Amino acid sequence: MGINKRDIEHIFERLRSGVVPERGIEAFAVGIEARRTEINRQLKLIEDGEGAYKFFRGGYGCGKTFMSRLAILDAQARGFATSFVVVSDNDLHFHKFDDVYRKVVQEMGTLSCPRGALGDIIDRWIARIEEGLIDAGADEDSPDFDDQVRKRMEENLASLTRGDAPEDMARVLRTVFTFKQQGKIPEAASLLSWLSGSENVAASAKKAAEIKGEISSKDAMNYLMGILEIVKAAGYKGLVIVIDESETILRMRRDVRGRSLNGVRQICDAANQFKGLLWIFTGTPEFFDAKRGVAGLQPLHQRIEFTKHGGFASLRQPQLELKPFNKERLKEVTLKLREIYPAGDYDRFIEKISPEYIDRVIDEAAKGLKGDVGVVPRQFLKHMVGVMDLVDEQEDFDPMSAAGFKPEELNEDERRVIEGKDAFDREPEDDQGYETVEF
Repeated sequence: MGINKRDIEHIFERLRSGVVPERGIEAFAVGIEARRTEINRQLKLIEDGEGAYKFFRGGYGCGKTFMSRLAILDAQARGFATSFVVVSDNDLHFHKFDDVYRKVVQEMGTLSCPRGALGDIIDRWIARIEEGLIDAGADEDSPDFDDQVRKRMEENLASLTRGDAPEDMARVLRTVFTFKQQGKIPEAASLLSWLSGSENVAASAKKAAEIKGEISSKDAMNYLMGILEIVKAAGYKGLVIVIDESETILRMRRDVRGRSLNGVRQICDAANQFKGLLWIFTGTPEFFDAKRGVAGLQPLHQRIEFTKHGGFASLRQPQLELKPFNKERLKEVTLKLREIYPAGDYDRFIEKISPEYIDRVIDEAAKGLKGDVGVVPRQFLKHMVGVMDLVDEQEDFDPMSAAGFKPEELNEDERRVIEGKDAFDREPEDDQGYETVEF
């Protein structure tokens, strides 16, 4: 598999910090082929005009973020626009759709523009409109050509959204085009920020577009529908949105939790209306199984319930179960990283980072973790990259002389796995569900 030098440097720099890389991870993705195939099945569904959702279910260390990042990369490679959002109890309250919309649009990316791609997508859409007018016989040098473009933009948006796009959205898009034609790039950027959900846009820019206020929670999903249709009209096959760490919702107040879970339910219910959009949510077993989570909101639980038959779980059900690392998979990942490591003396490097050495470190790690190496894959890979760096830098360094691996202080999730405990403690609220919650 070919991978460029920039992505290789990115991979190892992120792993040194114990963080999942955002690019190049397909180079060391192992043991997830069947699950990757299922995600590509979902991508084919939305490419063919469906709207869909999928939930990644897995405990700590199962690779939910890794799988989500890989889904983003696969989607972009197939011609989709994407957005990767991490749930936060500080700036993303999931029961407020304007919060969700803002994060989704601000994090939009494509293969050519990894982040903040809204402006580029709109430019591509307008260019296609201009090309269509010219192909139909319009004179691009005519004094009224820009007026024709603005009119066609409005007609196009109304047609694509079946008239559901807010009028303020059409006004902003027309004004963005006008500003760019006049060379007023900062003013155009200001209105793009407004369209991205920003609440800090100058009154003068809003006045020019004849709009007031900001995008409300009530209107946010209609704006998202408009953005989705523009994405497709710009030549992309659709949009993939990842909502990572959904279990953060469980740390919120009970009333906020209920509303946030109901927000997820409403997205699932409306998914088929958003043709060409795939939502991917990630969550721990606690998020799905505790009464404080999905299990406490029956309408959502019934839609995405996870089932097994004879110990087997279908990959095609709403929840896609991710499995923890085992010794064999951890070794295979390490060997893949060894293969792409940018060593100065590669022959010496692979001689010292031998399969036998990797086996020894994994065995030592397993001893300290009661055989469960799936608990700390990020810590293990961080350790191994550190050893690789030493081998590359220090000619006399012998990794066999320091073959042990001791994980850093374990967090609560890691301790629970090692001690054989359930993923979460029962709480009084686990015996209660949520009343029907509406906004």
